[in-house]
Amino acid sequence: MSKKTLTGAQILWECLVREGVEVVFGYPGGAILPAYDAMLDYPIRHILVRHEQGATHMADGYARATGKVGVAIATSGPGATNMITGMATAMMDSSPIVCITGQVGSGLIGSDAFQETDITGISLPVTKHNYLVTQASEIAPAVREAFAIAKHGRPGPVLIDITKDAQLGVCELDWDEAAPDMASIDRSGHSFGADPIALINAAQRPVILAGHGIILGGAEEAVRAFAEKAQIPVAMTLLGIGSFPASHPLNLGMMGMHGEAWVNTAIQESDLLIALGMRFDDRVTGNIKTYAPHARKIHVDIDPAEFNKNVRVDSAIAGDVGQVVAGWLDQVAEVDRSKWLAHISDQKGDAAVRDIKNLPDNGHLYAAHVIHDIWRITNGNAIVVTDVGQHQMWEAQYYHHESPRSLITSGGLGTMGFALPAAIGAKVGKPDAEVWVVVGDGGFQMTLCELATMVQEDLDVKICVINNGYLGMVRQWQEFFYQRRYAATPITGPELEKLAEAYGVWGATVTARTEVEPTVATARQQTKGALIDFRVEQEDSVFPMVPAGNDLHNMIRRPSPIVETSAD
Repeated sequence: MSKKTLTGAQILWECLVREGVEVVFGYPGGAILPAYDAMLDYPIRHILVRHEQGATHMADGYARATGKVGVAIATSGPGATNMITGMATAMMDSSPIVCITGQVGSGLIGSDAFQETDITGISLPVTKHNYLVTQASEIAPAVREAFAIAKHGRPGPVLIDITKDAQLGVCELDWDEAAPDMASIDRSGHSFGADPIALINAAQRPVILAGHGIILGGAEEAVRAFAEKAQIPVAMTLLGIGSFPASHPLNLGMMGMHGEAWVNTAIQESDLLIALGMRFDDRVTGNIKTYAPHARKIHVDIDPAEFNKNVRVDSAIAGDVGQVVAGWLDQVAEVDRSKWLAHISDQKGDAAVRDIKNLPDNGHLYAAHVIHDIWRITNGNAIVVTDVGQHQMWEAQYYHHESPRSLITSGGLGTMGFALPAAIGAKVGKPDAEVWVVVGDGGFQMTLCELATMVQEDLDVKICVINNGYLGMVRQWQEFFYQRRYAATPITGPELEKLAEAYGVWGATVTARTEVEPTVATARQQTKGALIDFRVEQEDSVFPMVPAGNDLHNMIRRPSPIVETSAD
């Protein structure tokens, strides 16, 4: 390929175009202005955010919805530091994004110049890799390697910090010469321990633990074929929801702190756990000392650093989940596990009946009502982007996801304020999809400024605010463990319907169950976004709940059910 003489700023955009980038989310400033000036000559859509944290969450949501690398861009100093939370969110949840920041001129580095911050030093713990680029000739190699690192192996965020003089400098672009050395990037894994096939075929009470890695690796079909042949039930992590169809008879539901009681019980009673693309997070295991005490454990993950980090395993296989599981299919025996499946079904009891069309209305509006009805009205076909808190757990329980990348949420970091900007990114990446935000009144107020971005970009995103007047999950902990001393958890906010109107978005307020369906139906008819303020029961709690550090089977159950469990 012929060489071209360009400025560093032009090289940046040239490389992004060649990497297949179609959209970036950003906010301009002095140290990144040369790049913004050059941007006008390249066919890349720029989404102007209202806060740089929003840019990273949008890039993250875009990446999770599409499987592509998301790109966020900002200036130096506060612009760059505002991106840290988004980088940490992407790092914890293995989301491939590339963040590009401007930096003061290379001659000013270390002088405490205006808007100078050591962003590579600050971001080191929350990125897979980062770069400080001080010459135009370094831009192409950095960009090409950053994209390779972001999407190779276990995905994650990469930062490229480019000085202003590097953007203004001139050099030749040699695309081929800038290609990354994949041998240095590849972290080829290893395997150790017992033969996984022997463990699987000998197991009487196995459970598959389906994690986010199944979705990231596109391993859904292989895992489904394996589960069906071996007749092994499948439990989901929060980020694994959608990797196995919710309606499939082998799908048990979500595990962990707010997972289904029968799922946690099955894990504790199992004799084999097959962990696929998950990392045994503390919210999944509870007390590690008593976690699945009778079970042998197989762990498949693309990142060998996860092996034995939290839970000791008997067999570990480092590699692509889909390839590993596909390789098992011919060797796995078709074992009759009907007794085990029947036992789990018996454990469900009445609690398993969530799919009822008409939950009784006792004069109160519950979040469960709202989310169940949105699931029913959308036929489960929407992309739902949640914030963090009670509403997040209720969504996982009451919205049944049949397909991958249909639930986007902050799992590992638990970032309040994630939902709205991430949904904007998802809608940009999937413009034909119906995208719903499910957010609490607390988290919504953290990034509601991005409503302006949604309107400016003419994006049709539906917003469901579960408004209980509290920082709900924190309040729940205060109720259970702090004698109902609600310190700093009651929260007031604006009239959300009027707020929506001020931004040019259709808005409504719902206080009764009978209003949910017609209001959601009207919201779905809007073409420029919609916001519904659902005023739900204030002191409702998420059940079951495993107290932090407790045994997985030691769950707090709902003292009296809020709904009857009649057949649909």
